[in-house]
Amino acid sequence: MAKYRKKPVVIEAVQYDGTFPMEFLRYDERVFSDGGNGICIKTLEGVMTARPGDWIIRGVKDELYPCKPDIFEATYEPAEVAP
Repeated sequence: MAKYRKKPVVIEAVQYDGTFPMEFLRYDERVFSDGGNGICIKTLEGVMTARPGDWIIRGVKDELYPCKPDIFEATYEPAEVAP
């Protein structure tokens, strides 16, 4: 068995504040209200729900998915943006 390290990838993300639609997701047909204070996101793995405080990530192939704050903080750090 071999060990592998995840390649460094820069992603876009926004912390969901409970309002819908957020500018980051405004015209995306993959995102819809769950009828309460969350949003449903059609991900590559099926429909997932994001609650206020969760992060919404746009991946390298424009895929969307929610991420819990503790996982986000353990996995991501701010990226330096080139001028």
